[in-house]
Amino acid sequence: MELSELEPKLVAFCRAMYDDPGAEVTALAKGPGHAGFSYIFTVRAAGKEERWFMRLPPPNVRWVGTADVLRQVAALNALEGTPVPHCTVRWSGDDLRWFGCPYFVVPKLEGTIMRFEGSPELAATSRDRRFGMARQAITALAGIHRVDWHRAEYLGAPIPFDEDVTRWDRFMPKVAEPQRLRAVPEVRQLLLDRIPAGANVGIFHGDFQWANLFYSFDGELLAVIDWELVGVGATGNDVGWIATFNDPAAWSSEREPSNLMPQADELVAMYIEAWGAPVPHLDWFRALAAYKFAIISGFNLALHRRGKREDPVWEVTALSIEPLLDRARELLTRRTRRQSDGQRSEW
Repeated sequence: MELSELEPKLVAFCRAMYDDPGAEVTALAKGPGHAGFSYIFTVRAAGKEERWFMRLPPPNVRWVGTADVLRQVAALNALEGTPVPHCTVRWSGDDLRWFGCPYFVVPKLEGTIMRFEGSPELAATSRDRRFGMARQAITALAGIHRVDWHRAEYLGAPIPFDEDVTRWDRFMPKVAEPQRLRAVPEVRQLLLDRIPAGANVGIFHGDFQWANLFYSFDGELLAVIDWELVGVGATGNDVGWIATFNDPAAWSSEREPSNLMPQADELVAMYIEAWGAPVPHLDWFRALAAYKFAIISGFNLALHRRGKREDPVWEVTALSIEPLLDRARELLTRRTRRQSDGQRSEW
C-alpha cells in the first residue's frame, strides 16, 4: 500500500484507538526488509508522542501461511508473561474497515538488527560481548520452545515430522540448475529413514537467525522478530536452522559464515545448556535445515533468473547448494561412523 493511500486510513484508525479526534500521524515511512507491507509511524495524541511499527499482509495474496499476519500475533501473545524478549502486540485484528486486510501494531523499538556478516561495528566489539549476545539469543530460543503450544491454538496442530521433509518436494521441478541438487533424492530418503522419535514439539520460530534478532545499541536482546514462518512442530527445527547458518562445512568459500559469532557446535552447546537437559537428534535437524535451504536456494535462484523476484544474492548463495547437501548427508551418516568407532550415537 502506498503511503499516500495508507495515511488517511491510519489517521482514522489511530483516532479511534486513542479515542482522540485530534490525534495526528507523522513520520510515516515504509519499514525495512519487507518494503510495502511494514510501516513505521508516530502518533501525537493527548500531549505525547509514541512510535509504532505496523505489519500488513503482502498485497494481492491470500491471507494464509506466511501472509497471515495473525499467526504472528498468536505467537507473540503466547510469549506474554515469559522471559523471552518480544514485541507486545498493542492492536491487531481482521476488521477490514481500517486497512482492507488484517493487521497488527507493536511499539517501535530503538536499537538495531545485527548483521553479523561483514559488520565492522561488530568486528570492533569484544569476543565476550559477541558471545554474550549469542547466548542471549539462544536462551531466548529455549524459552520459546518451553511455551505450551496450546496457548497459540490459532497456529493449528503440530506439523508431522515426515511432512517437514516431503513438503519441499513441490519446489524441485521449479529450481534453477537442477544438476546442483542431484543429491536431493538420496538426502531426502536418509531423512525419512531416520525420522527422530520423541523429539520436543512446541512453537518454533521458523527462521531463527541473527538477522531476526533486535538488539539495543548496548548489545541487549530486545526482541525476537519476524515471525512469518512460525508454526507448531519440532522445536529442533530452530536449533538446526541457526546451527546450519553458522556451520562453515555447509557453505562454499564464497558464502562461508562469519567467524565473529559462535559456530554451529558452540551454538548447539549453548542451547543444550539453556534447555537444561540433553537434546537428542540435533544432527537430524541440522541436516534437515541444510536440505531445506539447498532447495530454497535453487528455487529462489530460479525466481531471480526469471525476473519474478530479482535478487542477485542468490547467484552467490546457490554456490552452496552442493556443500549444503553434502553436509546434510554427512550429519545423517555420522551415526554409522560413531557406532563403528564405539562412540555413543544420538539417534
